[in-house]
Amino acid sequence: MSTSADEQQYVVRAIRAEEWPAIKDLRLAALRDPVAHLAFLETYEQAAAQPDSFWQVRAADACEGAGRARQFIAQGPDGGWVGTVTVLLEEPGTTGWAGFPIERKQGHVVGVFVRPEERGHGLTDVLFDAALEWAWGQGVERVRLFVHEENGRAQRFYRKMGFEPSGVTVPSAGVPGASELEFVLERE
Repeated sequence: MSTSADEQQYVVRAIRAEEWPAIKDLRLAALRDPVAHLAFLETYEQAAAQPDSFWQVRAADACEGAGRARQFIAQGPDGGWVGTVTVLLEEPGTTGWAGFPIERKQGHVVGVFVRPEERGHGLTDVLFDAALEWAWGQGVERVRLFVHEENGRAQRFYRKMGFEPSGVTVPSAGVPGASELEFVLERE
């Protein structure tokens, strides 16, 4: 899918399994971001210590053609990867990452990142559009995500995309004593 975001040409598409080295590089860049401790459940050191086999499985599980997750990337005009978002499918009768039962088929957005120099051009909107289109196409009833209570920038973006707080909070894995807020977007 090609799109224009603020006069720049980006290509947004699902990843391919063989692109695991680029996936690893983009994830490590995300974990170096100054607000990574508010946005991600792992540290740069944890991710950098993972063997190549970890990244290969991660890519295979979220690539085009995989059934339970889809990772989308945005390529800039030079072909470099400048942003990403992943949607995990959650099925009723299973348990989510925070230990709560999953009661309906839903998408769970994780791993949202746009390189700092690409922010403010509408690229995150385009990534979310692709992720939501895929999730709705999988028959989900709603899409959810968790956002750190102190990550106001992300909360403002999610609200702009139509997500609303559900009232569910969970302890933050990255910041002791803090909470993650669940935001949801119901299927219309």
